[in-house]
Amino acid sequence: MVALGGALGSVGRFGLGQALARFDAFPYGTLLANVLGSLVIGICAGLFDADQRSRPAGLFLMVGFCGGFTTFSTFSLQTLELMHQQAWLKAGGNMVLSVALCLLGTWLGFLLGQSLRKTA
Repeated sequence: MVALGGALGSVGRFGLGQALARFDAFPYGTLLANVLGSLVIGICAGLFDADQRSRPAGLFLMVGFCGGFTTFSTFSLQTLELMHQQAWLKAGGNMVLSVALCLLGTWLGFLLGQSLRKTA
């Protein structure tokens, strides 16, 4: 389940990056993948209890898909490249936006997951 989820997440991240490649002056694809992945993992964390997270669906979504879809290592490299280009505002913006929006996405996803659990 982890490998299948990871493969699908990686393909999804690649597709998203390709779709947003025309904006190569700023890593929008990586930022969006990290925000969406944070939202998905937040939904799962709110929806699944601790035991469910280690079952096939939790492993597929949280470990596999989110692990393959989110791109922290790519985020780090792209930020470093912006710094090497002395694009300080873009590098700083990427760091602040990535951290703030991913935390917000995880929190909103967690609330949504809890809400879905209560209605199920």
